[in-house]
Amino acid sequence: MAGRLAGKRCFVTAAGQGIGRASAMAMAAEGGRVLATDRDAGKLAALEAQGIETRALDVLDDAAVTAAIAAAGPLDVLFNCAGFVHQNSVESCTDAEWDFAFALNVRSMWQSIRAALPGMLAQGGGAIVNMASACSSVKGAPNRFLYGTTKAAVVGLTKSVATDYVTRGIRCNCLCPGTVDTPSLGERIAANAAAAGGLEQARTAFVARQAMGRLATAEEIAALVVYLAAPESTFVTGQAIVIDGGWTL
Repeated sequence: MAGRLAGKRCFVTAAGQGIGRASAMAMAAEGGRVLATDRDAGKLAALEAQGIETRALDVLDDAAVTAAIAAAGPLDVLFNCAGFVHQNSVESCTDAEWDFAFALNVRSMWQSIRAALPGMLAQGGGAIVNMASACSSVKGAPNRFLYGTTKAAVVGLTKSVATDYVTRGIRCNCLCPGTVDTPSLGERIAANAAAAGGLEQARTAFVARQAMGRLATAEEIAALVVYLAAPESTFVTGQAIVIDGGWTL
């Protein structure tokens, strides 16, 4: 039986691990012709072993993004997953952190969307899915000043793109996850271990803020990515969809 994304050309950034990898795999399982990209080519090996097309790509390189999307052919689905979580406040945030976070978390999405739109418009439509966060315009989180600011910008970017292209077959939505059990989270837990009194204590603190008492899996988030990419969601656009285990209740 054909999958929900059968024959659809799907482009995924930051597919080397976590939500990006889970989403690339889920799209492929639904019949999508996936091009999985990541700055670290070594992290793409597991996807290559499953027959998924891969390409090394630094989304901070505008020319490389444009070339990669052009080479992929007209896209049906673009999933902008690349991003970084800084731990800081308005006082501790540095100029360098600000510039890097906006370049990676926001500007790279603008560049990839701009590169993908001509092909999508020429074929009469496409689905764009952006990675935002519940920590954004939805909710503030302690010590996440810069991250929340950039993810709020992603929500605004998403709604703007959706508005401009709503009559031209282009849908644009974003995900607003709570805390997800990924390698990226593992790095943040390790960074907080000393202050928390150990790795287990640091992990417990992250889990404690989730109303369900557990972290999300990358596969749970990927299921929503597939839904937003698939034809069943064709009446959904401009939405910041919260998937946070009740964190924002």
